[in-house]
Amino acid sequence: MSDSNTTDFTNPSTFILLGIPGLEAAHVWISILFCTMYAIAILGNFTILFIVKTEPSLHGPMYYFLCMLAVTDLILTTSTLPKMLSIFWFNSREIDFSACLTQMYFIHCFLEMESGILVAMALDRYVAICDPLRHSTILTNPVVAKIGLAVVLRGGMLVLPSVLLARHWPYCRTNIIPQPYCAHIAVVNLACADIRASSYYGLFVLFCVRGLDVIFITMSYIQILKAIFSLPTKDARLKTFGTCVSHLFVILIFYIPALFISLMYRFGQNVPGYFHVLIASVYHLMPPTLNPIIYGVRTKQIWGRLLRVFTHEGA
Repeated sequence: MSDSNTTDFTNPSTFILLGIPGLEAAHVWISILFCTMYAIAILGNFTILFIVKTEPSLHGPMYYFLCMLAVTDLILTTSTLPKMLSIFWFNSREIDFSACLTQMYFIHCFLEMESGILVAMALDRYVAICDPLRHSTILTNPVVAKIGLAVVLRGGMLVLPSVLLARHWPYCRTNIIPQPYCAHIAVVNLACADIRASSYYGLFVLFCVRGLDVIFITMSYIQILKAIFSLPTKDARLKTFGTCVSHLFVILIFYIPALFISLMYRFGQNVPGYFHVLIASVYHLMPPTLNPIIYGVRTKQIWGRLLRVFTHEGA
């Protein structure tokens, strides 16, 4: 590697992504796992989109939000995985400065969008269970479209300042990023300036946006559980709760690992660096990979439609 990568310079034209430092010998094996997860994510989410589009009975708020989640997951994985695989397979480590900031924007923007979509899905479950007679009049197609637009605008506008701040900082120490993608904190930590504004804004987005999302989802499910426990029979309670199980699994998959990674970064000083990077990389892949599987298996309408497709093709 040339000296320009480690000595003083001003605002490099490219960054160097190291993949997972410390696990270089295992990059090929890690790439097999990541490539498999990526293939499942692509196939699964496109299948969800296809089934919802071709099945008129699925043209409702819950499935529209599910399609938004699928599109978000597709873009989120595609913004990171191709470059990660090129590092693992071809040792293609360089990434243009602007491309790095663009990747950073897409990663964090679509993570915030996914959080917003989970809130919208919680709202759908709340209305469907707590006020079922007005569900179709409250969550009309125009309302669903407005919610979707609000989620997109919120994610896009809230993440933009962090990218603009990152572009503003001078980079004169090194252009080596010890990760396989351009995460926000990994990039700004390379700046030779006081980056507290970036750090504080990142924490604001994390706690005041995702934190509020978690609070809203929790409040929704408190009301949902109250409505479920007020039902007269055990069968009715189980059937109604069953409509929420997929959403609950998806929530846990998205928020619990994020909390674990955040705590690990702050308190896991004795944890090897490569473990931090590996877990964070897997986290970005896990929801897009598991979400379509969870909804495909747990949702009878989707599973039934999928079986009909394969049965028809096999006949």
